[in-house]
Amino acid sequence: MFPSETMQLPFVAAILIGWLGGVHCLGMCGGIVSALTLSVPEARRPALLLAYNAGRCLTYMLLGALAGFLGFAGVSVLGLGPKVFFALANLLLVGMGLYLMGWPLFVRPLELGGQHLWRYIEPLARRFFPVTTPFRALIVGLAWGFLPCGLVYSALATAVATSNPLTGLLWMAGFALGTLPNLLLAGWLGAGVLNKLRQSALRWLAGGLVAAWGLYGIAQLLELS
Repeated sequence: MFPSETMQLPFVAAILIGWLGGVHCLGMCGGIVSALTLSVPEARRPALLLAYNAGRCLTYMLLGALAGFLGFAGVSVLGLGPKVFFALANLLLVGMGLYLMGWPLFVRPLELGGQHLWRYIEPLARRFFPVTTPFRALIVGLAWGFLPCGLVYSALATAVATSNPLTGLLWMAGFALGTLPNLLLAGWLGAGVLNKLRQSALRWLAGGLVAAWGLYGIAQLLELS
């Protein structure tokens, strides 16, 4: 039912984008994770931290499946070719790279759009505070997956290029996997410790690599044209 041969971005790219984008995640989500875990006894932190991130990653994956389906609808209903989505995906990678380097011009509209949805979801998540059990942490994580983050929303927009719900789910699973190291460390050490990395030249390196990946994809597309 869904196309099997489309111009796809490699799965490893999603992991690397999530990991490199961690310098941004520390600023937006690191403080949240620290607040959820550092206020409870150390023996209970691992379970809460894992539950929170499981919920967050599950939301990413489900939204990725929805994005892939929307891409499929665009191909089948609107007649858009895979090259259109592939070009969009790589342009968004460039935008993500610039976003990480502190130039959010191309990604900010996505982030602002997500703020409208977040106004309805955030109060629901607040009902499960304080987070004292893994179940509460899971629910909060599911809600926090909708946090208006330009990096996440750009990754979702990129998932549209897969034109396949399963592939979109896997793309966002890779992205979620890439974000885990930074946020797990933030839960253990505190965002303040790791946030120093965000202020260093590392964010420029990460942004440059992501943008270069997008430019490489655009160059490939031009060669095929």
